[in-house]
Amino acid sequence: MSIVSLNGTELNIRVDNIDTKKGGNLSVYIFGKNGYPKVHKDALLHQIIKVEKNSENFIFEIENNIKDLSIKVHHDENSDGKVSKNWTGIYPKEGLGFSKKQEVVMFGPPNYEDSKLTLEEFREKINISLIYP
Repeated sequence: MSIVSLNGTELNIRVDNIDTKKGGNLSVYIFGKNGYPKVHKDALLHQIIKVEKNSENFIFEIENNIKDLSIKVHHDENSDGKVSKNWTGIYPKEGLGFSKKQEVVMFGPPNYEDSKLTLEEFREKINISLIYP
């Protein structure tokens, strides 16, 4: 379990369905509206761990002034920090998970409004299950 502390509200995330045979890293990104979900450098908080178990728990401390956020989880199989795409160059070929059970669809990744969690929602434990292509 990893912890990042900023003296605020605790955010507990459980990530399930991690394919340990694929190796690599598991990255969890906490976003405000800016950059979600593609611009990783714009994430408010970020944790990376080596993939070792089929489920992992993460704890973040969210600053008190943040009233909503969205979560992206990426199984970075080749550990390059990017979401690798399939032969089309459009669809991901690595496992992804998003808050509110959002998914990548034909028109692209989920948008912030559909994925965002309010302060009341992110005070509860959040479960995100990775989806692999």
